Amino acid sequence: MHLLEYIVHKIGVYFLCRMNTHRAVSLLLRTGVAFAFLFPALNAFFDPYSWIGYFPSFFEGILSDTVLLHLFGILEIIIGLWILSGRRIFIPSLLATLLLGVIVLFNLGDFQVLFRDLSIMTMALALTLLNRPHIKNDTLNT
Repeated sequence: MHLLEYIVHKIGVYFLCRMNTHRAVSLLLRTGVAFAFLFPALNAFFDPYSWIGYFPSFFEGILSDTVLLHLFGILEIIIGLWILSGRRIFIPSLLATLLLGVIVLFNLGDFQVLFRDLSIMTMALALTLLNRPHIKNDTLNT
């Protein structure tokens, strides 16, 4: 292991060990889900034709393929950065869960590639549950 890799590893382990478990798990889940949303959006600017095929066919003709892809990419970037921020992430986590589920459902023919999206969807669902708004019991009894 190179010296720089060793230092980065030690710093990362140090900070994760010093965090309480809930915060460390949240950070790891947020980082994983955010990466899954940020990478495709940014990569689509350089290689749009690798991503456009995942849109359902009924989107064809609404907008040009690249405009549609980049608009969706903006949504992915917003969701990814919001989740990464860790602030009030119930809504973006729920949106991430739903978007990943829809992507898999509309592309079942590509399941050999998209099966990983189910794992990421499960991570997003975990974030949704960890960050759900708490409802007072009094409001449920009225």
